[in-house]
Amino acid sequence: MATTIKISPVTRIEGHLDVSLTVDAVHGVNQVVDARCTGPMFRGFEKILLGRDPRDATHYTQRICGVCPVSHAMASTMTLEAAFNVAPTDNGRIVRNLILGANYIQSHILHFYHLAAPDYIDTTGILDMSPWTPRFVTPDMARGSLAAALVGHYVQALAMRRTAHQMGALFAGKMPGPFSLVPGGTSKAVDGITINNFRNLLTQLRGFIDGTFVPDAQLLFQTFVPYQRIGKGYGNLLAYGVFNQDTAGSARLLASGRYTNGQLQTVDPNQIREYVAYSWYSSASGLNPANGATQPQFGKANAYSFIKAPRYQNTVHEVGPLARMWVNGDYRYGISVMDRIVARAFETKKIADAMDGWLNQLQPGGPAYNPDTTPASATGIGLTEAPRGALGHWIKIANSKIAGYQIITPTAWNASPRDDRGQPGAIEKALMGTPVADLNQPIEVLRVIHSFDPCLACSVHMVRPGRNAQRITMTA
Repeated sequence: MATTIKISPVTRIEGHLDVSLTVDAVHGVNQVVDARCTGPMFRGFEKILLGRDPRDATHYTQRICGVCPVSHAMASTMTLEAAFNVAPTDNGRIVRNLILGANYIQSHILHFYHLAAPDYIDTTGILDMSPWTPRFVTPDMARGSLAAALVGHYVQALAMRRTAHQMGALFAGKMPGPFSLVPGGTSKAVDGITINNFRNLLTQLRGFIDGTFVPDAQLLFQTFVPYQRIGKGYGNLLAYGVFNQDTAGSARLLASGRYTNGQLQTVDPNQIREYVAYSWYSSASGLNPANGATQPQFGKANAYSFIKAPRYQNTVHEVGPLARMWVNGDYRYGISVMDRIVARAFETKKIADAMDGWLNQLQPGGPAYNPDTTPASATGIGLTEAPRGALGHWIKIANSKIAGYQIITPTAWNASPRDDRGQPGAIEKALMGTPVADLNQPIEVLRVIHSFDPCLACSVHMVRPGRNAQRITMTA
């Protein structure tokens, strides 16, 4: 007999995500046969920005997310550069890469040790306290010396995250919420002292990444072999590319591209559409974000999420570190829960190693930005990558004010609801077929969800004061 499970909210993610599952026996094994991901919160940054000075967008959009504000600052700044017809200086481009790289490092460390790893560790007798309780305890979890070692690294990773924030703040002004990203480059001048201080912190982080993070991810991969086959989903991957190696953006550390139906292909932003048949919006469905709108309609029939359903040529794609590393040719072992975890660790090393070289390219005292003026009317697109995947901002300017703004975040790609064709989103599809040994402890489901590192704060972009709110929690 089919059983319905609702996890509301899913814990150890950014923001609020509800997941409803139908579990039934297939060939004698209980597994997920249907899944629905719900983003239950509307925030409306696209509405907040209307009528404002275009330069405000860089600062407002950072507040979408406290984990990846740099990525929103980067996407927004790139959008303004396209609208203003200005390119960053070399110093400005490199400094922005360094700030973004620091944000990647802290986010990837956070994901592995503080969000995902607890799904695999039995901390009974090691940490019998919050936040490790209440907890699921399943037979396949790591125990003994392995569990103790991973818990020790969990604590060490807290300090490493702080180090990454401190490093990024040297050029950003503060972290999170950097001040220094501006159209044409950065407001932070480059000097030798800042370069040396940045390198010292980066060296500490590279030691942790090489000596602890990557080995721990590989150990998890080798220990949880079944999860090398669980959670594949559609197997389609998409990346916009990130970390420009020249001012024109023609070369990137991680390339733009997609892996669709088994073939590597290019990405054309004109082929992106957003569907809302199952989303709480009255906006027209199937529009490219350049022409899109954000008109909420809570309670709409058949809808179940405030997340829209972005598609590339009507095809569902997964985004994130695995997609980037796959498209770039750095990791093509497989597409699964464990592959997402290991690819994220390998990407962290790739970025950290590249950052050391970027420091050598900086020119102390060189120009930090190119000046620009705000046009009376213009449009712009900024495509980049957040730690969690492909991130795009679209702007329309009229009378020198923001007349339209649209955002597609990584988790909108991954945790979208069904589209107008009824196609489940990437996480929904990845959950289908996942075995569930204990309906009261569906740890397998959490492992699949957490492997995507969803960020619902980004995806659904305010709760009205004075309204009664109810939260349903699921405990072990």
